Amino acid sequence: MEQSHIRDVDPDAADALSSERQRQEDTLAMIASENHVSEAVLEAQGSALTNKYAEGYPGERYYAGCEYADEIESLAIERAEELWGAEHVNVQPHSGTQANMAVYLTALDPGDKILSLDLTHGGHLSHGHPANFTGQTYTVEQYEVDPETGYIDYEGLKAKADEFNPDIIVSGYSAYPREVEFERIQEAADLADAYHLADIAHITGLVAAGVHTSPVGVADFVTGSTHKTIRAGRGGIIMCDEEHADDIDNSVFPGAQGGPLMHNIAGKAVGFKEALSDDFEAYAEQTVKNAEALAETFTDAGLSVVSGGTDNHLVLVDLRPSHPETTGKEVEAALESAGIIMNANTVPGETRSAFNPSGIRVGTPALTTRGFTESTVREVGELMIELIDNPTDDEAIAAASDRVDTLTDEYPLYG
Repeated sequence: MEQSHIRDVDPDAADALSSERQRQEDTLAMIASENHVSEAVLEAQGSALTNKYAEGYPGERYYAGCEYADEIESLAIERAEELWGAEHVNVQPHSGTQANMAVYLTALDPGDKILSLDLTHGGHLSHGHPANFTGQTYTVEQYEVDPETGYIDYEGLKAKADEFNPDIIVSGYSAYPREVEFERIQEAADLADAYHLADIAHITGLVAAGVHTSPVGVADFVTGSTHKTIRAGRGGIIMCDEEHADDIDNSVFPGAQGGPLMHNIAGKAVGFKEALSDDFEAYAEQTVKNAEALAETFTDAGLSVVSGGTDNHLVLVDLRPSHPETTGKEVEAALESAGIIMNANTVPGETRSAFNPSGIRVGTPALTTRGFTESTVREVGELMIELIDNPTDDEAIAAASDRVDTLTDEYPLYG
């Protein structure tokens, strides 16, 4: 087969890929679920393993020629077990959502009951939204955060569990800025005789580094994403005790998906190796410090930060008290014009729609990967505040854009 580079084969695709890389270089990624992987992880994900079918598990494949696929997947599993202290790990889920699907297939029957956090309060689609397979397959009720404090209402959760009698309680969230008390949720699950699934998609890296409490060994099942705060190959992961190991493996394959994406698993293996270094622990600690600095900057400017601050990598801002006429989408658009990429987000007690919500969600993992510390993050926060105050001011947007250009030059992504 003639070997050609993408530029020779498909200039249009090459242009789009080149432009995307340049976009990442020239903008500040502050979407809380995004990060930048290393060149080594990019290389692994673009490897020849993309050609290999490897249905099954190491040593038990349905195809020949899997000796190196076995080696890569075993490396990923061993490193994950070391990172999170789990008895059993499955690294094959294509995403965090499919990891959750495999847990539901293991623990539930159609129509069984899920108790999870309301989406507008920081929950996730795969925890029971009616548009998602979970809401269509299972009976779902939801708990909330305390409207006064912004913290999870653990007593309310316990009371809801006692009333609803769920088969599984889901913890772990997509827009919750505080440390999760997994032990308290486990207590509620024990009282309800329910399973406990801890979905740590956002905080996988923070848990691995020991800067957030771990649910491993507490919850029955722990799922996560491998491309957010952990900076490994894109996909999902499941951790559990040996008691559930065979059922989980069968629910992933053949239950929820076919052949694993071996090139993604290679990216997971390499990213997990990077996360086992002392440098990664320092990275995770700095990610939290940067988020705390950002929250303080917003608060000092009079913005309403949900829960009053953050314990992790993200800050959630409710625009209604300070900017009642401004929507999260308007702020998102203004910031994007200046090269600051984040997302509009619902907030507890949301009075608008999920498509045009009242808040913004901002994260620091990708800025920290670039080398930002508290002082530079505060400067970015001040740029954001200027545009929150003036979302349609072209001069303010242009000035912020110029400063973003300077910062991205000072902190190059891939050099």
